[in-house]
Amino acid sequence: MFSNKSFFALAVVALATIVSAAPAKPVADVSASITACSGGGTGCVTVPVVSDSCVNLTGGLSFLNKEISQFTVPGGFVCTLFQDFGCTASGTGNAGSDSEVVLTQGTWNMFFAPGLSGTTNFNDLTSSFSCSPV
Repeated sequence: MFSNKSFFALAVVALATIVSAAPAKPVADVSASITACSGGGTGCVTVPVVSDSCVNLTGGLSFLNKEISQFTVPGGFVCTLFQDFGCTASGTGNAGSDSEVVLTQGTWNMFFAPGLSGTTNFNDLTSSFSCSPV
């Protein structure tokens, strides 16, 4: 039926086809981002998460300084929001509440944020934040 040369040529073509089949290129990673809103779901801005970096609400984000009412944390991250610039906590802040809150995945109403001493009103208190992978 097949000569040795035909069979050999067919085997080489089949092998070359298998070897040249490359896996599909992976889809580019979409970086995680937080969403901060100055009102309940209004005045929102999306900010890319740079892991373990402090984001001060200055410059282009200064309109959010002491104005955040809602904060959304992406899956796989935990974010700490601070009353002071520089992502520093000073214990009890000037509003008589915790000076930081720690948020996990989800959308948070800052009137009921999980503070170090329990649920706290952290509305319009944030000046900086930092997020890290869980």
